[in-house]
Amino acid sequence: MTTGQYRAREQNMSISIQTNVASLNAQYYIGINQSFQSTAIQQLSSGYKINSSADDPAGLAVANQYAGEITQLTAGVQNASDGVSTLQIADGGLSNISQILGRLQILASESASGTFQGNRTTVNNEYQGLLAEINRQASNIGLNSGGVNNTNLTVYTGGGSTQANSQVTVNLAGTNNAVDATSLGIGATSVAGGGTGIGGNTVDLNNTATTFLVSASQTFTFNLNTGTGNQSVSIVVNPTSAAAGLTGAGVISSLNTSLAAYGITASISSSGYLQFGGSTAFTVSAAAPVGGVSPNAVTSAGTAVNTANYNVDTGAFSGSPITAGTEKDVIQTSGGTYTLSLTSADNTVPLALADINSQLSGSGVLAVADTAGTGISLQSTSLFSVNQTQAATGSVFTTPGANPVTAASTTATSTGSALAALTSLTAAISNLGLVQGQVGAGENKLQYATNLAQSQITNVSAAESGIRDADVAAAAANLTKAQVLQQTSLAALSQANSAPQAVLALLKNF
Repeated sequence: MTTGQYRAREQNMSISIQTNVASLNAQYYIGINQSFQSTAIQQLSSGYKINSSADDPAGLAVANQYAGEITQLTAGVQNASDGVSTLQIADGGLSNISQILGRLQILASESASGTFQGNRTTVNNEYQGLLAEINRQASNIGLNSGGVNNTNLTVYTGGGSTQANSQVTVNLAGTNNAVDATSLGIGATSVAGGGTGIGGNTVDLNNTATTFLVSASQTFTFNLNTGTGNQSVSIVVNPTSAAAGLTGAGVISSLNTSLAAYGITASISSSGYLQFGGSTAFTVSAAAPVGGVSPNAVTSAGTAVNTANYNVDTGAFSGSPITAGTEKDVIQTSGGTYTLSLTSADNTVPLALADINSQLSGSGVLAVADTAGTGISLQSTSLFSVNQTQAATGSVFTTPGANPVTAASTTATSTGSALAALTSLTAAISNLGLVQGQVGAGENKLQYATNLAQSQITNVSAAESGIRDADVAAAAANLTKAQVLQQTSLAALSQANSAPQAVLALLKNF
C-alpha cells in the first residue's frame, strides 16, 4: 500500500480506539528506515554495493563475468611471464652457441690455410669437441632436433573474443629452428687435413698404444708428375728396420720428409688412416712390409689415385700396345681443345707417357702411370673430358668415344675439408641468426601480450568496480539520512501511540 493510500484512509477515518492507523503508519516507516539504515551500514562495512543476489541480480551477473575475465587475464599474465623466461633462457643459449660457431670459424680458417704449419689433427680434435658442445647446449635449451622447445609454443594469455585470440604462438618447430650441429648443417664437417687413402687400409695410426713397423720397413711407390716430367719414387718408412719402430705421428713424419720435394703431404684422416694430399698428379701403391711382426703403416698392400684431381685411367695399355694405325683422343679443358695423336711408336707406358705429356703441354692435364704401372692415369686440378675419335690396333684408351672422368673430391686436399667446413659454418651462422630472430620476436610478442592483458585487467576491474563497489560517500550520506529518519519515525510513533487518549475527553461527562 502506497503513502498516498495511507493518507487517503487517514482523511476518511473516524476517531477510533480499536485501530490506531497513525501508529501503524509510523511502524511501517520505521521498518523501511531500519532496512535503509541496515543497507547503508552493510555497504560501508563490506565496501560493496551488491552484497547479495537480491541487491542487483542483473548487475551481479555482469560483475561475475568481469571477475572471471580478470582471473583469467591474471593467470594469462603469469603464463606470458613464464613464456618470456623460457625464451630468455633459450636466447642466452643461442648467444653462447653463436660464440662457439665463431671459434669453429677460427679453427677452420687456420686449417684452410695452405701455409698452416701446425697439426691439423690437433685442430680437428678441438673442432669436433666444440661440435659436441653445441649438441649439449642445444639439448639443454630444448632446441635440439625434437627438443621440448623445438615445437610450436602456445601461450594462453586470455582476454580474447575467441580461444585463438586468447593465445600467442611462437613457432620454433622443425629442423630449421633446431640448433644442434646436425640441424645447423655442420655435424659431419671436419678441419682435419684431407687426402686420398690407400684402398682397403684399416690401420689406425691414432692408436697411441701401438708401435708400428717394429724391426720392419714398408715401401710406397709413387708414380707422379709435378709438371716437369714423370717420375717413379719409392718412399721407405723405417728404412733401417729399426727395432724401436714408429708411432703413428712418426710414420707421417717419415713420409713427409721424403714427400715434401714432390708437393705431396701425408696425414692422418679423421678415421685414423693414412692419407696423401696435394695437387700433384700421382698414383701410389703400398708394398707388403719387410720383416717384423708388429702392425704395418697400412694394411699389407693397397693402391690409390689422387682423388684431389679429376682423373681418368686408360686401362691395361701394356696388354694391347698400338701395333698399327693412329689413335686420336680429344681432350677438352676450360682453356681449349687438345688432340692426342698416338701411333705404334707409343707402344710402351714410358713412351706413351712422354708423348702424351708433350702433346698436352700447357693444358693443365698431366699423365702418370697407373697404380699397376700397366696403364696411364690422366689427372688435372680442373675439369676436363676425354673422347676417343679414332681407334688404332691396340689403343691407349680402350674405350671408344667418351671416357668417364672421375670428379675431384673437395676433401682430398690438405685444406679441402676445412674449406668445406667454412662454407657450412657460414650457412650455420645464418641459420642460427634466423632462430635467434624467431626467439627474440617471440619474447616481444609475449611482452606486448602482457601489456595488453594488464591494460585489460585494469579496465575490466574498473567496469566491475562500477557495478559492485559501494559509493562510500553516498552510503555515508544515506546512513546519516537513515539515522535521522529512524529517530523521527520513533518520535512520530510515540505521538501516534498517545493520540487515542484524546477520546477520554469525550467521556468526562459520563
